[in-house]
Amino acid sequence: MTSHSRQLELLRADRSRWAGRFRHLILKGTEEFVRLADSELGKPRHETITAELLPLIASCRWHQRQARRILKTRRLKGRPIWLFGQQHRIQHVPLGTVGIIATWNYPIQLLGIQMLQAALAGNDLIIKPSEHAPQCQAFLIELAHKAGLDERALRSLPATREAGAAMIERESLDHLVFTGSTRVGRLVAEACASRLIPSTLELSGRDSALVLEDADVQLAARSIWTAVTSNAGQTCMAPRRVLVHQDRYQAFCAALTPLAEKAIPRRLTLPEDAARIDSQVDEAVRAGGRAIPHTEAQSDASAFLPRVVLDCPDGTPLMDGDHFGPALAVHACASLNEMLEHHQGVGQYLATSIWTGNPTAARGLAAELRSATVTINDVLIPTAHPGASISGHGPSGWGTSRGAAGLLSMSRPVHVTTTPRKMRMPTDVPTDAALAKLEKLIGVRRPSVDDDSKVTSNSPQPHSGKSS
Repeated sequence: MTSHSRQLELLRADRSRWAGRFRHLILKGTEEFVRLADSELGKPRHETITAELLPLIASCRWHQRQARRILKTRRLKGRPIWLFGQQHRIQHVPLGTVGIIATWNYPIQLLGIQMLQAALAGNDLIIKPSEHAPQCQAFLIELAHKAGLDERALRSLPATREAGAAMIERESLDHLVFTGSTRVGRLVAEACASRLIPSTLELSGRDSALVLEDADVQLAARSIWTAVTSNAGQTCMAPRRVLVHQDRYQAFCAALTPLAEKAIPRRLTLPEDAARIDSQVDEAVRAGGRAIPHTEAQSDASAFLPRVVLDCPDGTPLMDGDHFGPALAVHACASLNEMLEHHQGVGQYLATSIWTGNPTAARGLAAELRSATVTINDVLIPTAHPGASISGHGPSGWGTSRGAAGLLSMSRPVHVTTTPRKMRMPTDVPTDAALAKLEKLIGVRRPSVDDDSKVTSNSPQPHSGKSS
């Protein structure tokens, strides 16, 4: 092993120990995280525990156990016989410096896992915290420093929009991770492209929940409504619409209505999101939808009332799902094909849920849904598995985060070959005899003399011009 390879092994072993210390400090800091998340975002204690700390702690433990295996050097199998004697290996080396522009909706979990993966792969980090959750993320970064990442390995920028733009423009980055809206993601992609900085963009989805004709509608209604209202609906993988088979539509609406009627106001982080949803609900109602709960008063960001629109008309903005908050469109469909047509017409996918009594058949639908995550008879909760990757495409972003694929994306694969001095392919132009042997080895069949004569005898003869 070379000195550089040995140094990388030692660095990753040290980072693995760091992940363990980081996990313990996060646990010790639970009360401070709860206080800060409530103060900055209005997040209740149970959501900070279950949706922020629990997944991050599980991810720390998973990466401690799995990272070395995932990143280890591997022999490249399947060597062609004509490359005899050679050894081929794939090494995973750090990218260098990874910049992270953090998001606010899950400020502890998402940033924590991104930091974890970049650090365990051996990279240095530059983090721009969100302007909407600066204290939560400053505390997380403080714990990472206390766990053993020094100022050279982990540097933090001011929590301002200007600092994010300046990082892309001025810092020497080998990769950038951005989590946020599709609109801002386009601007980030353009800025990175101008400097040829590779990026991972975790943007939003506008997904569906499909309730099939054999679904447990009580389970579906409870689970979907919980997903829509958790974190005040500010979850990129939460469903925007429910497409229900017409045979189960009335039963589903009957199960969902009392849940929506008992909704309590939640605080939204961005005031413009509240105004946008109010406008979309009003438009859907004017087009024939039924809002539950029905209210004439306009809500505001500090006390936004979650809503569902039953019989939501096709083509309305709410049905299209271009919003970020606790609002849900419900629409009846005559068949599965109609559900797929509505779902696929949106063009933005991250996580789709299917509700059915036949999970085997539902698994066969996964490829048609175009989402990177498909949950059957559940929503959101399974995405917290630390080994599961998230990957957007199109308007939902690009690149992969979390799980083995996300960890590998924080490294650069290097193909290393070793050729022995004696047992090797000749570098000289081969003789005719050697070339013939090589062609025979790989299955090339040279035409024989008999083949030439057959070709000649079967070839069209020139016309003599004489009649027979």
